[in-house]
Amino acid sequence: MIPEDIFEMQAAGRGTPEKAQFAALARRAGFHLAGVAPARPLEDYTIYNQWLKDGLAGPLGYLSDHRGALRADPRGLLPAARSVLCVGLLYNTPGPEAHTVSRYAWGAADYHDLLRASLKSLVEELLRAWGTFEYRIAVDTAPLLERSLARQGGLGWIGRNTCLIHEPLGSWFFLGEILVSVELPPDSPPPDRCGTCRRCIDACPTAALVEEPGGRTRLDARRCISTWTIEQRGPLGEEQRAASGGLLFGCDICQEVCPWNRRAPYSTEPGFQPLHPDPDLAELSAMPEEEFRGRFRRTPLWRTKYAGLLRNAATAMGNSGDAGYIPALRRLIEEAGDEAVSEHARWALSRLEARA
Repeated sequence: MIPEDIFEMQAAGRGTPEKAQFAALARRAGFHLAGVAPARPLEDYTIYNQWLKDGLAGPLGYLSDHRGALRADPRGLLPAARSVLCVGLLYNTPGPEAHTVSRYAWGAADYHDLLRASLKSLVEELLRAWGTFEYRIAVDTAPLLERSLARQGGLGWIGRNTCLIHEPLGSWFFLGEILVSVELPPDSPPPDRCGTCRRCIDACPTAALVEEPGGRTRLDARRCISTWTIEQRGPLGEEQRAASGGLLFGCDICQEVCPWNRRAPYSTEPGFQPLHPDPDLAELSAMPEEEFRGRFRRTPLWRTKYAGLLRNAATAMGNSGDAGYIPALRRLIEEAGDEAVSEHARWALSRLEARA
């Protein structure tokens, strides 16, 4: 649970009754962070655009599609926007120290659905409090630089791991935005408190966090295990397979080693409580597609699709060194209807047989 005084501290000095109402109603809607950013062109867009031009997005084509230029200015989504109401929803929950699934995907809920419902509830309360205004709700599927907006709204700074970090609550947050035609005094970005710490950079097993001159860090998505296991389709290169280790879906290493997450509080949201932080790989590899749809359809794990999850399970089995997975891999080679899955299973089997 987050202490009430943390939220009250954030709400202090909001400057107008409307901002105080927003903070109070955001808390009532279940959010743990709240702040206001101006709806104007973002200076960070230049950095973001250069990141795209340098090819660091890798296979994340949705970041550079026809909507890419909209990220330069929130008013591209809502021309009447004057302010952006930024909120954060904690998703950290207790779970096993060793896990193969990224923390945000442990629960039964798709965070998009939960965030959108909470934002809609907040808008309804604001309409009752402020009267009619134009608005647009956004979650991470919208073409917004949401971390930059959250930083401008005072929710935290963007750390060396490229995540938004709040002092003292850490980085385990989903972010959401409401673009409104109401002009509110903006909050101020907090100072960067990473200091000289570089634990996330040093801990990344694939060197995906690249230090640039001047101390800035950029994420090379082409090297990121989360990209490989969630977004990248088809077979992975053998070097990528070996570097993925036992991770099945995503990677949290750069957040887990962050000192600001040592005392991160836990969410009590039922939809985020852990159901499958560390699935049995052999069982998963034998799962029929119909069962996959029924079990994961409304969860983040749906993102990787059935073939992607089987491919990742085969990779993790191959990296485990456990000869007990050999029968599961042989079966997967015979029964897989996807060439990438078969290729990964053959690779994994050869590794285990060589060790045996």
